[in-house]
Amino acid sequence: MDIRNIAIIAHVDHGKTTLVDALLRQSGAFRENQEVAERALDSSDLERERGITILAKATSVEWQGTRINIVDTPGHADFGAEVERILSMVDGVVLLVDAAEGPMPQTKFVTSKALALGLRPIVVLNKVDKPDAEPDRALDEVFDLFAALGADEDQLDFPHLYASGRAGWADTALDGPRADLAALFRLVLDHVPPPRQQARADEHFRMLATTLSADPFLGRILTGRVEAGRLKAGATVKALSRTGEKVEQFRVSKIMAFRGLAHTEIAEAVAGDIVTLAGMSRATVADTICAPAVDTPLPAQPIDPPTISITFGINDSPLAGRDGKKVQSRVIRERLMKEAESNVAIRVTDTPGGEAFDVAGRGELQMGVLIENMRREGFELSIARPRVLLREEDGRTLEPVEEVTIDVDDDHSGAVIEKLTGPRKGELVEMRPADAGKTRIVAHVPARGLIGYHGEFLTDTRGSGVMHRVFHGWTEHKGPIPGRRAGVLISMEDGEAVAFALWNLEERGRLFIGAQERVYQGMVIGEHARENDLEVNPLKGKKLTNVRASGSDDAVRLTPPTRLSLEDAIAYIDDDELVEVTPNALRLRKRHLDPHERKRAAKALV
Repeated sequence: MDIRNIAIIAHVDHGKTTLVDALLRQSGAFRENQEVAERALDSSDLERERGITILAKATSVEWQGTRINIVDTPGHADFGAEVERILSMVDGVVLLVDAAEGPMPQTKFVTSKALALGLRPIVVLNKVDKPDAEPDRALDEVFDLFAALGADEDQLDFPHLYASGRAGWADTALDGPRADLAALFRLVLDHVPPPRQQARADEHFRMLATTLSADPFLGRILTGRVEAGRLKAGATVKALSRTGEKVEQFRVSKIMAFRGLAHTEIAEAVAGDIVTLAGMSRATVADTICAPAVDTPLPAQPIDPPTISITFGINDSPLAGRDGKKVQSRVIRERLMKEAESNVAIRVTDTPGGEAFDVAGRGELQMGVLIENMRREGFELSIARPRVLLREEDGRTLEPVEEVTIDVDDDHSGAVIEKLTGPRKGELVEMRPADAGKTRIVAHVPARGLIGYHGEFLTDTRGSGVMHRVFHGWTEHKGPIPGRRAGVLISMEDGEAVAFALWNLEERGRLFIGAQERVYQGMVIGEHARENDLEVNPLKGKKLTNVRASGSDDAVRLTPPTRLSLEDAIAYIDDDELVEVTPNALRLRKRHLDPHERKRAAKALV
């Protein structure tokens, strides 16, 4: 059977997973009466809740006698390592672009990776049925983007379609019949070449492992594209590291391939197909699985280095161990090492004390997803403020810079530009009108300057601004960048917060907790209206007397507290603070709970 291997790449929320749903349905991968969840490839609860793709996933459909292996890739740059690994398995890409928004930062990120590999793209202008769609403008912007990224003549001569993934149609013309996705299927067969690996079917077996996962029955399993040869279940193979060292030799217990949404066992893996192998115990991502006679590993795609680091520690607060079951540093370390093994963009190192671990990754969202997954698994953690990783080169200190694209109402553009180019040391690259009454701002801002900025950005834009960011490169260190300006309200007592005390504290600033919530000494319960930290007593009740006066017993009415999300909390804290993460709670606290220890630590820094 003929094979085509393609990846669908796009910016966040441009419709990749929805389009794959429609391809599966129209290819006959589902029965007519089969119940299938919307965005079927977003399989985890976290992906469905956030509406984003976190892990790349493969599926396959059959169309007119040809099997098309399709990989749905993440759109966010924090998960770029997934995109880079997957693109090495495919022979073509379908670039999905929102006809209203046009190319966005993550569009540029994933497209640059695809063009660098020499892949010829198919451009699909999605959501052309939206009222504000401008497909012609979006198409021109895609061409300009390709030219700016150094595309060759073949890549610039890309075919394009107009589509609506949700409605399930794609046409070569904007005024086409809008019936189905047959035009997209035909274009994939005509434009994407068959795998060149098929010509090496008679050589020794070789496969580059690109994703690692675990099965409760099969154990460790690796997925990749067969680069040469054939393999049957029961055969003996070996794993080679990137440097050519032998990792292990094992017997392949099972070979599986993607058929629709199912992982189906197959008798033989052939060159060019994307398959999953089971039976190994140590082989991991970027290793070469090959026949015993092979001694040279396959080249692995280099991964962009991490840009931020966060310290994961044990939860040592007075409320530790009440929610989670996994609280020991040994268990936390095992979980982090397991994550680093399957995700090559994450790097874990031990700290001198042994009770905390530095986890380096690509961005705050990637770290937030890891922490959220761990808390759902029953872990309790303390998380420190993110730190940007610096690089020394030729005697200079370099820091990572991100390209920030912002769509904001015209009235708020001045405040945004002032914040980005002023205290946060950014450089304005482009400013132009976008939709009616909106301005698009593109700036290069040090990654340090964006930590904790999102909440301030939403305040400045009255919640109407949209911000996207992607790693741009490295630049010389730009000096100190001021952090959070406001101080915090710190509890000086242990117990349950009292409504009367919180009511009296409201004039001091905004609160993060409500009445009857457990607090402890050193816990951050709110933001101070001034720049200094203030210790307060949230347990102080109303003094009762025998004398009653008119109006003295009015009901206490509290303003609803501000509830920070996990990413907001991590970005909000200062260097001397931590986020306490448990399966059922998020709390902010000072690193040193005792006020005398905090003073000594502050003096030591001075």
